[in-house]
Amino acid sequence: MPLKDIVKTIETGLGGTLGHLALIFGLGAMMGKLIADAGGAQRIAMTLIKKFGEKNIQWAVVAASFIIGVALFFEVGLVLLIPIVFAISRELRVSILYLGIPMAAALSVTHGFLPPHPGPTVIAGEYGAHIGEVLLYGFIVAVPTVILAGPLFTIVAKKLVPDSFTKTGNIASLGEQKSFKLEETPEFGISVFTALLPVILMSIATAITLLQKTMGVEDNHFLAAIRFVGDAGTAMLISLLVAIYTMGVARKIPIKNVMESCTTSIAHIGMMLLIIGGGGAFKQVLINGGVGGYVAELFKDTSLSPIFLAWMIAAILRISLGSATVAALTTAGLVIPLLGQTHVNLALVVLATGAGSLIASHVNDAGFWMFKEYFGLSMKETFATWTLLETIISVAGLVFILLLSLFV
Repeated sequence: MPLKDIVKTIETGLGGTLGHLALIFGLGAMMGKLIADAGGAQRIAMTLIKKFGEKNIQWAVVAASFIIGVALFFEVGLVLLIPIVFAISRELRVSILYLGIPMAAALSVTHGFLPPHPGPTVIAGEYGAHIGEVLLYGFIVAVPTVILAGPLFTIVAKKLVPDSFTKTGNIASLGEQKSFKLEETPEFGISVFTALLPVILMSIATAITLLQKTMGVEDNHFLAAIRFVGDAGTAMLISLLVAIYTMGVARKIPIKNVMESCTTSIAHIGMMLLIIGGGGAFKQVLINGGVGGYVAELFKDTSLSPIFLAWMIAAILRISLGSATVAALTTAGLVIPLLGQTHVNLALVVLATGAGSLIASHVNDAGFWMFKEYFGLSMKETFATWTLLETIISVAGLVFILLLSLFV
């Protein structure tokens, strides 16, 4: 690449990626923090646990983690849910890992497959896929994947490393956790509605757009307005305004405290935005430097599905790099030149890239160490639980995506 083009390439990659993502990511972080600080996330978890009862406690943890995982980023959801899981395991005298595996599975699946999480949101922008379609198909893939990697995998893990299910864990590093009396928290219905509002808005707009295409309805102002409201940026902004009211103003929380929550959340994602921007710059260098074109040339006459290729490249990069988001972004740089030669559904390629970027989390991934330390596991036990869990999510995700590709 000529020297004069290098800086321009980096700026294009950085700007192109963050330009698409910064608004959605920033608004999503604020909304999640408001739900957490008002006690909405705790209300969702505790209500579902009560409703499901002691016998179905694992399914309660899965449902709560899935709903909370849609609204909160992976690390935030983990830090918020782990103390609740520890408290329930003490109360019911069950292993923390028995509840921890389903919780981690649900959080990881939402992180890898569903916008507004950084991975799927960024890749959708890079591939030019409709974000609402990614969300809709992501849900179809996510639900069976969570069931497989959560409650069902726990049975296998118990046989593989029975000793790990006797560990007591250690969450001292999380510091003092804000705990609420249940009556101080928002109502269950309003908490779930606020957490899922962006998903509801984007899904309605996507479903109506798909119906319009299928039925051949002419475009009009009403449909244009629905598309505007269902656009990821607009949906997140509306959801944040609703959260400011439901989790703040309606609860008589001073607006100063509400704004404090928003400010803190943005401070916490600064480094993540820089990492994603760096990933975007790297992706652009791969494209402009000709590496993407070279990979496209390599696979020109292959009969392999672009969905499988995207998954495979993301999986190799994830094992090498550690970060799921950076692996996904780098994959975009290598896969984009391939997409010009095919008519594959772009939303499914986004999901396949997300699935590949989750595989085999090991020692070069922060999530591996977080899981190991919180649950007090040895290296061998972490590989047999966390690494295997992430691999099941990745492979099962790919299988369900390929099945879905037969119908869409």
